[in-house]
Amino acid sequence: MSINKSTQFGNIHISIDAIASLAGGVVTECYGVVGMASQKLVKDGIAELLKKENYSRGVVVRQKEDALELDLYIIVSYGVKISEVVNEVQKKAKYMLEKSLELDFNTINVYVQGVKVMK
Repeated sequence: MSINKSTQFGNIHISIDAIASLAGGVVTECYGVVGMASQKLVKDGIAELLKKENYSRGVVVRQKEDALELDLYIIVSYGVKISEVVNEVQKKAKYMLEKSLELDFNTINVYVQGVKVMK
């Protein structure tokens, strides 16, 4: 599945994986975010920390009529205020994705899959 746009120069097709990778890169730059997590929890409720090449496994992109919805699965650092980190992730992801892709994102859901102690 891909997002299609038409311009005066031709058509543009943006894959869902490209959007997911871009979102994962933006989110991991936010303060308090240790990394992206897999959508599915590994045994005993422990989340898997994803590497850069697998960010799309921690992002779900859905297309609804005229806008997109985004689900982000993250792991946060111990000792930070989770609500502030999530708020910052939502704002930064929405701004960067809308600016980069010129697409509307109605909903950005953030799921905190775990907390990691950083040494």
